[in-house]
Amino acid sequence: MFAELIIASEAQQDVVDAYCWYEDHRSGLGEEFLGCLDACIQAICRTPALHSIVYGEYRRALVRRFPYAVFFEYSADTVTIYSIFHTSRDPKKWHIRLM
Repeated sequence: MFAELIIASEAQQDVVDAYCWYEDHRSGLGEEFLGCLDACIQAICRTPALHSIVYGEYRRALVRRFPYAVFFEYSADTVTIYSIFHTSRDPKKWHIRLM
């Protein structure tokens, strides 16, 4: 069973920014990023409770091949993605977004 998916506008902008960065560095790499991110989001929607709680009620899933984490909340059969965050950035920034 798949959970309903909601992606916050800030998370959508995270995707756009990452896609543009990867495409600027190598043509087609942005598309590869999107494919890996989509696979991660599909896994989250299939089994959201499988992912670890990292802050309050927020969970984290890691994107394969790319240094990104997806921060989300799962409740009442709904997954809400708040941030798609590069893992080398200061963690205080994703904490602030989740507050």
